[in-house]
Amino acid sequence: MEIIVTNNKGVRTLKLNRPAVFNSFNQQMAFALHKELDAAEQDATVRAIVLIGEGKAFCAGQDLAEVTDPNGPDLPSIVKDHYNPIIERIRNIEKPVIGAVNGVAAGAGANIALACDMTIAKKSAAFIQAFSKIGLIPDSAGTFFLPRIIGFQKAAALMMTGDKVSADEAVSLNMIYKAVEDDIFETEVYALAEKLAQMPTKGLGLTKRALNASLTNNLTQQLAVEGELQTIAGQTYDFNEGVNAFLEKRAPVFKGE
Repeated sequence: MEIIVTNNKGVRTLKLNRPAVFNSFNQQMAFALHKELDAAEQDATVRAIVLIGEGKAFCAGQDLAEVTDPNGPDLPSIVKDHYNPIIERIRNIEKPVIGAVNGVAAGAGANIALACDMTIAKKSAAFIQAFSKIGLIPDSAGTFFLPRIIGFQKAAALMMTGDKVSADEAVSLNMIYKAVEDDIFETEVYALAEKLAQMPTKGLGLTKRALNASLTNNLTQQLAVEGELQTIAGQTYDFNEGVNAFLEKRAPVFKGE
């Protein structure tokens, strides 16, 4: 079982499960993750998603044994069919996706973590743009997100040198949301996930849609997007519940509708 799936309090956890190879991806695990992300998107009871790794690592990127297998997929297919759909699913699922980096996140593993809505890492974890070490370029949207997050020069340096970035440094660079002590890591991850799962899911999803649009829109275009999405948000059950709860001076009970 390449992906371990668990559910609790509206949170679905998808755990990468190839610990013997530091959760590096092969075709089977990539396709299994596609399937589970689709299932989480379609299940109305799922209101937040946690992506985490089994064992000591989050994800070491591509399993090179597959790349060098003469009967395995070639590099263009791996990028196009394995990784690109993962990134697109993470960004287009209109529910919060938390990257829970429990250990090293290297290569595609690092960039998958950066594509999540919020990334929390153990203090002992690290991020590595490892592609240059084997003569490749960063994929999995690394060249799209990382320069926008930390700036062009710093992104270029990390991609070209392959230097390791600690979790604390990743926070200081605004690469990730938070780094926490190892012994409270899962407590912090699930406290955030459960909080998000109790919030107005439709509104959070529309916020995510607006953020995605902002990556390519100019100001005028983005203002138009905000107007369109605010109209949709104003028609949700949770908007009415939030307004009524405010007027009635009580805590809202959102349904994600």
